[in-house]
Amino acid sequence: MPRLLPPAGPQRTLALAQLSNSVGDGVYYVTSVLYFTHVVGLAPARIGLGLTVAWAVGSVVGVPLGRMADRRGPRGTAVLLALATGSAVASFLIVRDFLPFVVAACLYATAQSGLAAARQALLAGLVSEQERTGVLAHLQSTLNAGLAVGAAIGGLAVSYGTAPAYRMVFAVDAVSFLLCALLLSRLPAVAPAAATAVGAAQGVRFQVLRDRPYVVVTLLNAVLLLRMPLLSLGLPLWITERTSAPEWLVSALFVLNTGAVMLFQVRTARSVRGPATAARAIRRSGVLALATCVVFAFSARQSSAVAVAVLLAGSVLLVAAEMLQSAGSWQLGFDLAPPERIGEYQGFFGTGTTIARTLGPLVLTGLLTGLGALGWVLLGGLFLAASSALSPVTRWAAGTRRCDAPASVAAARPAV
Repeated sequence: MPRLLPPAGPQRTLALAQLSNSVGDGVYYVTSVLYFTHVVGLAPARIGLGLTVAWAVGSVVGVPLGRMADRRGPRGTAVLLALATGSAVASFLIVRDFLPFVVAACLYATAQSGLAAARQALLAGLVSEQERTGVLAHLQSTLNAGLAVGAAIGGLAVSYGTAPAYRMVFAVDAVSFLLCALLLSRLPAVAPAAATAVGAAQGVRFQVLRDRPYVVVTLLNAVLLLRMPLLSLGLPLWITERTSAPEWLVSALFVLNTGAVMLFQVRTARSVRGPATAARAIRRSGVLALATCVVFAFSARQSSAVAVAVLLAGSVLLVAAEMLQSAGSWQLGFDLAPPERIGEYQGFFGTGTTIARTLGPLVLTGLLTGLGALGWVLLGGLFLAASSALSPVTRWAAGTRRCDAPASVAAARPAV
């Protein structure tokens, strides 16, 4: 069984910071909607509107905050944004109306998006290219462990159902980001990319927006990230509305997914070593995703026992597809980004998650609750098409990097 944490050193400190961060996220995911409705008193529709606005703002500012990490140094930027995230969570404790809620949510989403980009830039500065995907696999494992712990803490507040209980776990959430900031501050400093960058591209603002191959890679990856709301929204709706399986299966499948990623993500990522193997892993994930959707489609109109068995089988395929897609996308996101603009490019690559979370509920409810089994097949075809398209797009992107490399950068590379 692989170790949850990587070896001692900066890698382990990054993992512990991720663990602290994800504990706070787990608390937030479980309790936030109930807190805003039962304690703050906001209508569900207004909560949805406010969060949509907040994550839209967060996706837009991710690129400039990532660029700030490149130019000012990723460690200091990451620490500042972790503190800002903790402050945003703490501000939810005093929110009592819709507009303050939107402001606090925008601060939270902005800080979270920037923190993700800055932390990736920090990782790139501390970990060699050959080790990045393996370290990211460890971080994914610790993320799932933290989410599970945070969900358990949040579950205590939900079981009590009182305002003090909800406020207590939100305070725990805020403290988790303060601890994350403390851990990040203990990492070695990484020189700002602006101090080492060369070539005329240094003066281009938000170069990633002009990088068409990288933009296409990001959009295709966003399609594949529809698996995220699939587990949290699409599958629960399908189980409760279209199958005879018991409702407790929703929780069981979430535990299965989380536990499998904790145990096997590191092992799955070992086969990914560059853009070619990353594209191959993503292509395989698309085949598995199609198989997953076809299996899920068969769970309708079955007896309870058969439906449970089919859904369990589909969930095993789903987590296998998820781990392959995650490992491949991490590799592409880093390998196709210029070394002097890792933060900026990771800020943009992270918008794929926001797109999936924003549009995913609309797409999944339309396909699965509207079209039933046919919707599953269409969704699986969409996954397969996007994963297959990533192979030629990756070759396109890799080719442009070889052709567009500044002469001064090329000259600095050792001959092979």
